[in-house]
Amino acid sequence: MHSPQPSRQKLRIVVTRRLPEAVETRMKELFDVVLREDDAKMSRDDLAAAMRGADVLVPTVTDHIDANMLAQAGERLKLIANYGAGVDHIDVHSARQRGILVSNTPGVVTEDTADMVMALILGVTRRIPEGMAEMQAGRWAGWAPTAHLGGRVGGRRLGILGMGRIGQAVARRANVFGMQVHYHNRRRLRPEIEEELQATYWESLDQMLARMDIISVNAPHTPSTFHLLNARRLKLLKPSAVVVNTSRGEVIDENALTRMLRAKEIAGAGLDVFEHGHEINPRLRELPNVVLLPHMGSATVEGRAEMGEKVIINIKTFADGHRPPDLVVPSML
Repeated sequence: MHSPQPSRQKLRIVVTRRLPEAVETRMKELFDVVLREDDAKMSRDDLAAAMRGADVLVPTVTDHIDANMLAQAGERLKLIANYGAGVDHIDVHSARQRGILVSNTPGVVTEDTADMVMALILGVTRRIPEGMAEMQAGRWAGWAPTAHLGGRVGGRRLGILGMGRIGQAVARRANVFGMQVHYHNRRRLRPEIEEELQATYWESLDQMLARMDIISVNAPHTPSTFHLLNARRLKLLKPSAVVVNTSRGEVIDENALTRMLRAKEIAGAGLDVFEHGHEINPRLRELPNVVLLPHMGSATVEGRAEMGEKVIINIKTFADGHRPPDLVVPSML
């Protein structure tokens, strides 16, 4: 374990993006912290310089910290305290080889992200954005029996891909909406949890996909989940199926999804994350049966504040010479 810093010397913390004001204020009280003046994403050169001048780096999902970047970090950096739960943008293995610990903020965004899954399911199946666009454009001519017909959510089969914290929170909400919950996961849940969630396990992802009305992607991005929903698997879906993704865009082959949506081989999609970050396929943006959101799944005032609290606790625990409570180890990935 590393040696704790002398009590008279505060850890030098570099934060890569603007954080909620209360979080930044608390960091200034506790640490020698370098905050951002604006909220632009750091360039690779700026990020490398920040790593060289910090004891602790506080990055976000927009900072790609690969092996090459870590090689430029120098000897001072000892902790990467990520502001967020996902760490696929950080080469955790290379960091550990260089003696740099990595922590994250798990559990904080669970309920907020599960809420957004339900919002996207409703948005797509009930055609909410289409109705909003009509109202905002002043085109609505009044109620009609056959206008704006969506689909009923109750009774539909929901297939959850990834049954961790968020997947289970989605299952609880889906039960309240009267949906039938199914799931595929690396490991089957314990029987008592399956019973509580009223969830049916599918060992075969292919077989589950072919039978579901709605697919919710709640799996992290790892080498084994990259394009887990590839063109072949997407073709297994029913033409009436809807795909919702609030986890990581890389889990779905976005080009294949776009082609199938355009050809009406899939009924609709609700996406909060995208394969190439904020660079979204323009053909995807044009489709009326798609709801696109700018990575808003965890965007609540309460959630962002709790993420900041977790980051601070991880740093303080590290500064005191102990293992950060949310340490990420390669075996977890």
